[in-house]
Amino acid sequence: MKTTYEPASGILTVLYQPDESTKLLENPPRFTWMPAQLDDDQYVLQISSSPDFDEASTQSFAPIPYNLFTPDTALSPGTYYWRYALVDESEKRCSEWSTVRKFNVSEGLPETPLPSRAERYASTDATHPRLWLQASELQKFREQVLADPSYCGWNEFYEKSVLPWTTRELIAEPAPYPDNKRVAKLWRKMYMDCQETLYAIRHLSVAGVVLEDAELIAHAKRWLMHVVSWNPEGTTSRDYNDESSFRIAGALAWGYDWLYAHMNEEERTAVRDVLLQRTEQVAFHVIERSKIHQVPYDSHAVRSLSSVLTPCCIAMLHEEPKAKEWLDYTLEYYAGLYSPWGGEDGGWAEGPMYWTTQMAFVTEAVNLIRKYTGHNFYKRPFFDKTGDFPLYCFSPDTLRASFGDQSTLGDPVSLKTGFNIRQYAGNTGNGMYQWYYEQTRKLDPEAEKKFYNYGWWDFRFDEMMYQFDYPSVEAVEPVDVEPLKWFRDIGWVAMHEKMHDPNEHIMFLTKSSRYGSVSHSHGDQNAFLLHAYGEPLAIESGYYVAFGSTMHRNWRRQTRSTNNILIDGKGQYAGTDKVLNMAAKGVIELAEQRADGVGYVRANATAAYLENVPYLKKYIRETYFINKSYFVIVDSVDLDQPGSIDWLFHTRNEMQLKGQSFRVVGEKAELDGRFIYSSSGDLALSQQNEFLDVDPSEIEGLAKEWHLTAKTKSARSHRLVTLLVPMKKGDTKYVSYFMDDQDHGVHLYLTDQGITKKVEISKAY
Repeated sequence: MKTTYEPASGILTVLYQPDESTKLLENPPRFTWMPAQLDDDQYVLQISSSPDFDEASTQSFAPIPYNLFTPDTALSPGTYYWRYALVDESEKRCSEWSTVRKFNVSEGLPETPLPSRAERYASTDATHPRLWLQASELQKFREQVLADPSYCGWNEFYEKSVLPWTTRELIAEPAPYPDNKRVAKLWRKMYMDCQETLYAIRHLSVAGVVLEDAELIAHAKRWLMHVVSWNPEGTTSRDYNDESSFRIAGALAWGYDWLYAHMNEEERTAVRDVLLQRTEQVAFHVIERSKIHQVPYDSHAVRSLSSVLTPCCIAMLHEEPKAKEWLDYTLEYYAGLYSPWGGEDGGWAEGPMYWTTQMAFVTEAVNLIRKYTGHNFYKRPFFDKTGDFPLYCFSPDTLRASFGDQSTLGDPVSLKTGFNIRQYAGNTGNGMYQWYYEQTRKLDPEAEKKFYNYGWWDFRFDEMMYQFDYPSVEAVEPVDVEPLKWFRDIGWVAMHEKMHDPNEHIMFLTKSSRYGSVSHSHGDQNAFLLHAYGEPLAIESGYYVAFGSTMHRNWRRQTRSTNNILIDGKGQYAGTDKVLNMAAKGVIELAEQRADGVGYVRANATAAYLENVPYLKKYIRETYFINKSYFVIVDSVDLDQPGSIDWLFHTRNEMQLKGQSFRVVGEKAELDGRFIYSSSGDLALSQQNEFLDVDPSEIEGLAKEWHLTAKTKSARSHRLVTLLVPMKKGDTKYVSYFMDDQDHGVHLYLTDQGITKKVEISKAY
């Protein structure tokens, strides 16, 4: 008989939840535990209102194939207990029970059960198409388009996203890398070619079937059968180039689904066999190799649930048994663990561009699931709130003002971010999300030509689907946004003044995250960014070259590229060990908008530095946004041995350095920066405009940036106070101050426009 034991959950694994400390956000709870690591585990889970699990008050669920479970009914408010056990199929009995855990269900929680595996697809049928338009919707859509070719943007889609593929030569199967060693430019060309192939198959198939146009259908079949001839184990396989494999699997799914009635059985079998093989490659990686149900922090594996498993399995459901198995896994992951990168506040720890990429695919997947199965994941709290993340942390008028890997770094906020947030406008009715979309549409009219858009999505196809599926929402200017927004789930805080007016807008963003530098996050706990009056002032430094480039590894991911500190020249851990990445974390200890109008944040990044600076005792950064006008930053560093601090600041233009001050002069705005207190004495200021340890060929022709270092003297304890005063170009804004040195600390008094505020600074020892 197998014995249930409980492996310890680790820094990268799922937790044993829920328990008494869990604040439930939805009903029923999501149950997770660490598996016993045996082959073909099956579990039974029990929920009871009695700690003794008497029969009358106990529900049993079995078999459960993975270490996560969402019940199919909501629970009544009250106190409950749960436990699980391994099921021994050979003896038809369960092993010893796990630890009993207690949880409480509050009243008024959103009810988000997941239908059982037996009932999950009861409303689906075997007809095609199933992806986007259902067979029952097709005739209505066809009639509308024929009556009014502008319906849902059809004309634009047809002329620019369909007709060009009728005259294009078939795209050749991508050639291997030289010596089969990945080259960034060739990697990108491969997936761009595959994305174009997806466009050709999907758009010709949809248009041909909607219009009942035999010529378009013939073109679509020609492209589809061409891709079927590609080697599934070759250059577009999952293990050779996963981005290419995702796109080709998606192309096959859309072609198979929409052209189903226009293929003979031999053609269907040929397409389905290759589609099944390519889907299995991805499913194997996700479920068996990456095991994201146990260790959920594999960005590409999580995304492939949306880009591959959802469309491919829906297309093959009722025809291939494995499709149901993989679709079950996908829905259970969406119900239970999604999103591993955020939580109740809707944040996304990898940053706004990876929010954009993930949301682009997950909203499409959730839409496909809702339309085909009737199950609506948008009811979950994360999806209800996640539009707030780009609104506050990637505002549409800003540049270089957010954290994490960003292919758009230096460009306006991505139009696709706007398209994504509009999905949430359609689901929630939030007019500020619609406003955001409309701003991105105006600010980036050439968006579709950029590689990070054209190689990933077609805006005209997206527009057509949205207009058909969602109501229009009236835009609402964000006049009444929260002045301080704390994303507790990811450890980010945004402070805003006049977000609705780009010429007056001040945005300050800081983070200290429990996710550390894992995945697409960087060694930037306690860092800050500042955008004001239409100008990026304290910037996210560097360029997007490619993931794994020297720019990425040696500059962008490292603390030295951020507005932060180094300790004896050393920053936070940002290497390749995922355990150390997660351990290099920070925490927002407090973030509040005070009654006197001051925004305040206290962030602790001590743990982030310990791998490289083991003698660090404490690093706290406090930020004050005062009078909706200026910022005071207080850095407190305590060490077990003497050390010096490098205070870092990055901006686009050469600064004016004078004494203990620096000045940034941009095209629209300026920034006056002053070091008004340092416990170790005056700092030594210097600036340079090189990206250290970056291959020059990667940044040839790109504009320089300027990097300030303000170095302290060596000491075991440091207190450093910096005043940052943004202003419109040509304006004069002066903040006066004086200090009162007390036995227990320093009192700093600052006056602006006749208003005086006090900041208290603890003593250095």
